[in-house]
Amino acid sequence: MAEEQDVPLKARVLTEVLPYIKRHRGKTVVIKFGGNAMESEQIREMFASDVVLMRYVGINPVIVHGGGPQITSYMERLSKEVNFIQGHRVTDSETMEIAKMVLVGKVNKEIVSLINRHGTLAMGLSGEDGNLIMAKKRLAPDGSDLGWVGEVESVNRAIIEQLVGFELIPVIASVGSDADGNSYNINADTVAGEVASSLKADKIIYLTNVKGITAQNGLVSRLDDRESRAMLERGDISEGMIPKVESCVKALEAGVNRAHIIDGTAEHALLLEVFTDEGVGTMIVGDLDAD
Repeated sequence: MAEEQDVPLKARVLTEVLPYIKRHRGKTVVIKFGGNAMESEQIREMFASDVVLMRYVGINPVIVHGGGPQITSYMERLSKEVNFIQGHRVTDSETMEIAKMVLVGKVNKEIVSLINRHGTLAMGLSGEDGNLIMAKKRLAPDGSDLGWVGEVESVNRAIIEQLVGFELIPVIASVGSDADGNSYNINADTVAGEVASSLKADKIIYLTNVKGITAQNGLVSRLDDRESRAMLERGDISEGMIPKVESCVKALEAGVNRAHIIDGTAEHALLLEVFTDEGVGTMIVGDLDAD
């Protein structure tokens, strides 16, 4: 009897999903996956299946990942001191080698393997491959030297577009290089925003371990970029959320249609945000689309 009662509900869900499939088919969606959302095997499996489903219905997902907690864990295991200045990891040469080992050699391969297990082919890349991400040195806000920490100068979008054209899912580790071949550890939130901007993606989605942007009244489900900038200026955005919101605003200004910040630890949050009326997190839209 319960199964019979579920039939109308299932039909309504499918009816709700169809317009979103039609709307997003053939569009590019950049997804930033990292941090705490990556630490649970169950969440990683769910993420991979959601991404594959998106690809099967005609959406072109491009994944950018970091791995800060994983880097810290390896540094501690190697008895390497972990230092931060104003929230930025100090990255000397040894730390840079550890970061590359973790991001490119471990985390990237794990994500690619999980996706490939579901029957859709993913291709792992770092920003150093084919000069995908050209970078320059970045200093801390107070001018302190952070070592091999970089910021994005340019993205070679042709490489990503070619992979998408072959129906592959690019999985990009947030490491870049400069013209002299030096490697840089780059904030993955920033890399995702720059990749989305270069591709003029339909959406950029940040998977975090919080529901989205919150205010005194709870979750803010929708903002325009003017409101987002005002919240940043007033200091209403918490420290870990700042690079995400800044990257969202910059991506919208570059032509990305929508930016989303959602709780990647919630069950199938990615699908709920893309394919349902309600969504599950915060959506940021451009000024012209605010109405």
